[in-house]
Amino acid sequence: MMKRNTIQRSLVLEAVNQLKSHATAEEIYEAIAVSHPTVSRATVYRNLNQLAESGEIRKMAIPGGPDRYDHRCHNHYHAMCRKCRRVFDIEMPYIDDLEKSVEDAHGFAISGHDIMFRGLCPECQRKDASGDRQA
Repeated sequence: MMKRNTIQRSLVLEAVNQLKSHATAEEIYEAIAVSHPTVSRATVYRNLNQLAESGEIRKMAIPGGPDRYDHRCHNHYHAMCRKCRRVFDIEMPYIDDLEKSVEDAHGFAISGHDIMFRGLCPECQRKDASGDRQA
């Protein structure tokens, strides 16, 4: 079956790849709307879901916040700044066999994992440090 709206699909994929910021659907829509104001939010959201389902981008569920979309599809870890809520890639080896060492008391057949580290990004650390001196 041929995919419809290949131009819109290409625009959405290009926006995710250019933003490289674990953008939300709304941020991706806003980036596209600047040069393509006729593309609807629904079209952007639908294409994001299709691209994630086909493995061309990675959809990240964020507890307490909107889903984000990653241009890097390989397994890797992330950190979220607790102040500005931006998401960053963590450069460390992915632990492929971590699931084998997890014994679940409820009988889950574990098939993968996502780990989100929390902390303060360098920019928010600088803002906090400069804010402390001004107080």
